[in-house]
Amino acid sequence: MIQQIPVYTHPHALFETRTSYCPGCTHGIAHRLLAEAIDELGVNDRTIFVAPVGCSVFSYQFFDLDSCVAAHGRAPAMATGIKRVQPDKVVVTYQGDGDLVSIGSAEIMHAAGRGENITVVFVNNAIYGMTGGQMAPTTLPGQRTTSSPLGRDVQRTGFTVRMSEMLATLDGAAYIVRRSLHDPANIRKAKKAIKTALQVQMNSLGFSMVELLSSCPTNWDMTPVDALKWIETEMLPAYPLGDYKVADAVKAMEA
Repeated sequence: MIQQIPVYTHPHALFETRTSYCPGCTHGIAHRLLAEAIDELGVNDRTIFVAPVGCSVFSYQFFDLDSCVAAHGRAPAMATGIKRVQPDKVVVTYQGDGDLVSIGSAEIMHAAGRGENITVVFVNNAIYGMTGGQMAPTTLPGQRTTSSPLGRDVQRTGFTVRMSEMLATLDGAAYIVRRSLHDPANIRKAKKAIKTALQVQMNSLGFSMVELLSSCPTNWDMTPVDALKWIETEMLPAYPLGDYKVADAVKAMEA
């Protein structure tokens, strides 16, 4: 008799439910990676999840964790309050680029600047996903959106904002990295980074953020396969992958 060995099991941190995300959206992959990291670290019973407005707001439907919903862009502020009141908890915000880089830019900058001991998972698909596909601060020059149908004109609307590079300049940031979800090799690297970011918080080393380049086939008007290729050909040159800030204490933790 052939012994069957499972290669994948459903993470305990996720409910067993149907997805509400669009076909080809990589939010589901990001969810799984975060859930697996939480399971492996054994912090399910002390993790508090904060989701703001946007596609990320659906997170509470999928994560079997204590969770709350913040106003648009305010997840870092809510997470700050929760962590200061309950420092033994593992507090995670899960934010999209329209939320984090646009209306929430002040909150994320000051949370990092203060060195708040929270973890941020930042899903960057270069567009406003939930509200109709409008241009976001992360939209690439020339990229078409519903509010830039001829392509983003940087002379009129400015240039792309790269949040990982900005936050890495702040003393309070301990771990700032950018990963991608467009192929299996990069997905594995993203999982490792998310787990490290949680460990940074668990060791009280300061602010941590993992940026994940993600696809939005519906609003990009692409097939799921073409959307993954677009991440590789267009987003990676604009958003280089890498470690933007790894504090000495984090390096020592990883050693």
